[in-house]
Amino acid sequence: MGLLDGTNQATYYSATNPASHGSSTNYQFTTLENIINNFMIAYVGEAKIISKASITDVRFHAMRAMQELSYDILRSFKSQEIEVPNNLSMVLPQDYVNYIKLSRVGSDGIERNLYPARKTSDPFAIEQNSDGDYIFSDTDFDAVEDTLSEQSPSNTSTNFKTQTPSNYRVYDIDYNDDIEISAKGRRYGLEPEHAQINGSYFIDNLRGVIKFGSDLAGETITLHYVSDGLGTDSEMVIHKFCEEACYKHIVYAILSTRSNIPEYIVLRYKKEKFAETRKAKIRLSNIKLEEFTQILKGMGKQIK
Repeated sequence: MGLLDGTNQATYYSATNPASHGSSTNYQFTTLENIINNFMIAYVGEAKIISKASITDVRFHAMRAMQELSYDILRSFKSQEIEVPNNLSMVLPQDYVNYIKLSRVGSDGIERNLYPARKTSDPFAIEQNSDGDYIFSDTDFDAVEDTLSEQSPSNTSTNFKTQTPSNYRVYDIDYNDDIEISAKGRRYGLEPEHAQINGSYFIDNLRGVIKFGSDLAGETITLHYVSDGLGTDSEMVIHKFCEEACYKHIVYAILSTRSNIPEYIVLRYKKEKFAETRKAKIRLSNIKLEEFTQILKGMGKQIK
């Protein structure tokens, strides 16, 4: 039978689009639609563990299985690169779930990690008049009550963006000023996350943006983030190492939501779900003994 997807070797290696090599349309991945169709054939029907199930239910549980598996098994990690504009903001990706890291790309192409500014934020700034009274939005006759007006941007965000970046090079340190207190500390008590000159940022999850310090204006920034794998139809794919785990997730989800299934059956597939998930995580861990050995050698070298 050979290649089961119908693609012969000549067609694969002569493809004009490099992105198609090893992509979701090729052999190492299978689509979520195939998972659903295969599940309906293998698990649903007379004399099978699930006698009857609608395609809608299976599709829902398949998408939920993909979301759960994507967070720490399938590794649906994606990245975006931008040049920081003058407003020092970056819009979070549409399928953003959480970030892995942000880094500044130097002229040598090396990514240098940025660390979050944990002592700032962009709060809801209430607009006030000169007497300090709160300003409410225009009266809407259909509204139950008026709402507070927001001052945008907030003073906190403005001050963060306009701060002068610290320089921790030895010849720039004023040792007579080390005892002063600041948000970053001084020579004594300096927090390690601030002992760098790569820049800082904070994520405003409410507004869906990342805000950078003034020293990053015009710099190239790369965001590595976690996706739930449901961004587009072409992205809804399952690695074949995790295919069986996806089936077991769907089986357990369907059986556990029905009222006439014996408890021991539900517990059986719960155990199988965890077992297959653990197996998939081991398979996808991608640990190579030779690479691991080289890293350990580097960690064991003496520093004089």
